[in-house]
Amino acid sequence: MTTRPSIDEIVARDISKNSELPSIPDVDTSNADNASVAYSQHRTKLSTHRTALSEHRTSLSEHRTGLSTQRSEMSGRRTGMSFQRTRMSADRTLMSVIRTSLSLISFGFTIFQFFQHLQEKSLLTGNMHAARNFGATLVYLGVGMVAIGIVYHVQFMLGLRQERKDMVREGLVHGQSRFPISFTLVVAILLLLIGLVAIASVTFRIGPFD
Repeated sequence: MTTRPSIDEIVARDISKNSELPSIPDVDTSNADNASVAYSQHRTKLSTHRTALSEHRTSLSEHRTGLSTQRSEMSGRRTGMSFQRTRMSADRTLMSVIRTSLSLISFGFTIFQFFQHLQEKSLLTGNMHAARNFGATLVYLGVGMVAIGIVYHVQFMLGLRQERKDMVREGLVHGQSRFPISFTLVVAILLLLIGLVAIASVTFRIGPFD
């Protein structure tokens, strides 16, 4: 990327050329021919001065155009980075859902299995269905929470990707940076599968966790 001259350099360069306004010459009006030639030369100097000023204004205009282009490019890059920040923010939100769902599933499954084994070994007497049902409910709640979180995350990311594609196609943002599939989403799907296996275990007494 070429470095554009600063405004001070442009001003110093252009003012150095015919910067001073030509002074009006002393003309002997008694000689019409000499006076005409002198005034003609003065008009030529004035025209040259105006041309130098015009070139100066053109240089400033080009410099402003270059600065405007640079600002537009920087704005496009900032907007492109904002998409990445939004994507990472959505990943963090899904990670929060994963943490909460994992706590519910693991805690509920532990409660259910604990009271189930106590009942099988006849270590506790009485009705323990309430405790087991509470544990199973926590498992259902955790699985439902992670499922809803996945649905919301996928919908949001699809909309974000489409908006980014539209803005890249219109030239409003830079699209060189990668926009990979969310690793957090993969973890959430795995947790959902584990939760479904846990539901099968507490409901139908089947699966590897039974």
